[in-house]
Amino acid sequence: MKKSEIGMIGVLSVGLLATPVAQAESGAIYDYAQVTHVEPIERQIEHRIPRESCWTEQVRHERSQPQPQSDSYLGPVLGGVIGGALGHAVGHRKRNKQVGAAVGAVVGATIGHEVTREKSAPVHQGYYYSHERRCETQYDLEYETRIVGYWVDYDYLGHSYRTRTTEHPGQRLRVRVRVDPA
Repeated sequence: MKKSEIGMIGVLSVGLLATPVAQAESGAIYDYAQVTHVEPIERQIEHRIPRESCWTEQVRHERSQPQPQSDSYLGPVLGGVIGGALGHAVGHRKRNKQVGAAVGAVVGATIGHEVTREKSAPVHQGYYYSHERRCETQYDLEYETRIVGYWVDYDYLGHSYRTRTTEHPGQRLRVRVRVDPA
């Protein structure tokens, strides 16, 4: 117990006889103290406010045009014939010559088709530009000052005290008085 609290108990004992008090059912005694100073406790709160920012941008594109595809089946047919002939020539027996010719024809036709298709690759025709709309979200910061409580200085029976309250107390502050035997 602090020295000021011990002195307070003695002062309260004498002061209780002269001061009107209210007593609750729990046995606690309440009284009112004179408020001498109130100081608000402030906190700064940050708010992030979204803001969409948009602009138009020039974008470069490559212009290409596919070559017209040839409707000619010359590549696959010629590849199939050459592949079949080579496959037939490689085989030693009749059955091997037939399988070799079939496999060679399929491989040759595939190669002939790829050679024809490569000729129809896109041809680069230069560049062109277009305007495209782009957007992004940016955040503006706003600050708000809020009162989150009050430091209250008060006098009770000749002694000064300080406490923190959530609401402004006005001219007087309700206090709980505790009396202990010495």
